[in-house]
Order: sequence, then structure tokens, then C-alpha cells
Amino acid sequence: MTLMDAQDKYWNSVAYEKRFGHPLVMVEIEKHVDRRGRILDYGCGYGRSIRELYAAGFINLYGVDYSTEMLGRARRENPFARYARNSGLEIPFSDRSFDAVLLLAVLTCIPDSSEQARLFSELHRVLKDGGILYVSDLLINDDERNRERYELFTPKHGCYGVFELEEGVRLRHHTTEHLERLAAPFRTISRQEFRVETMNGHESRAIRMILQN
Repeated sequence: MTLMDAQDKYWNSVAYEKRFGHPLVMVEIEKHVDRRGRILDYGCGYGRSIRELYAAGFINLYGVDYSTEMLGRARRENPFARYARNSGLEIPFSDRSFDAVLLLAVLTCIPDSSEQARLFSELHRVLKDGGILYVSDLLINDDERNRERYELFTPKHGCYGVFELEEGVRLRHHTTEHLERLAAPFRTISRQEFRVETMNGHESRAIRMILQN
């Protein structure tokens, strides 16, 4: 079983159990995107952010995810967007398709640095010139629980911040320096660190970056 297959099996199994808590700061979208603009939620899960965008008046909404069960839930609970399954890191849309792309707690689910870089290349491709990339993700924590699991899995994965849950899924917390390297092809409009509740109910450091293509 490949890493992607293992990740997919996990997300399918929890599609109706998990609640995602990364806040979508709507004013950041409203500053840069017209209500008729095309917005893609990459790694949309069950469509939580799409529902918030629709409630705020955005109408051209798209979601992609690797998990078939997450997409099934999204289509049932939030049917006002167009959904597609992406097979891996490729985004199934043509060049310069979107005015904005959301990437909410997605990098934490893609622990490999080279795969993250591939994804950012795809995001650059599908964003229009001047389009907005809204990134929100988890940072390295310094509490004992997190330090222990980072140190436990560093020899296995060769990267401090990568760890595994008991269910078998592999996740990653990031340094700000790593995220800034990924964002280097984009212009940084703003960045803000904050605290967030994870899908398993723990508090974590997080960062929000508003980038422009």
C-alpha cells in the first residue's frame, strides 16, 4: 500500500467523524476576490469552507479532494459547489482557472517536502495572474507531547515535525522557514500566527499566509 493509499483509507474512514477547525477569515477573501470570482478549495474535505463562502455570497465555488467519502459528504451537505476528485497532487483544471485557491490544513496531510513543492507548482499553474492563495496550516509546537512524537518519528521519516497517529496516518507540523520557502514564488501580502484547535481536539500553533500569484 502506498502512502497516498494509506492516507486515503484513513480520511475515508473518518469522513463523517472529524470536524475541521482552521478558521477562514472571510475579510481576507473579500479584500481580493469579487463575489463572482472562481474559488477553488483544494483539499475541501466535507465542504466546510465552501459552505462559509457560499453563505458570504460567493457563487463560483469548486472543491477537490482525494478522499471519495469526504467528497460524498461534501456533495450531500454542501451541493452548491462543483466537486472533483484529484488523483494525487495534480489539480484537474486548466491553467489560470481561478481567482483564489484555499489551502486549509492541507500541507499537514502531505508530509513529503518534494510533494508539497509539486503542489505549489500546480497552484501557481491554476491561479490567474494576480490570483490569491490563502494558506493556513500547522506549525511546530514545543510542548512535551508534540516534542516526544516529533523525536520518535524523526529517525524513521528524516524530518523533525513529521509524526504518525495510531490509526496509521502520517502528518506534519512545519517551521515557518519551510513554509516561506514554499511560498517564495508568490508575493506575500500578509502572514499571521495564531492558535487553533486540531481535528483531534488539541491546541496547536498555526500560521495564515495570504499570497498573490
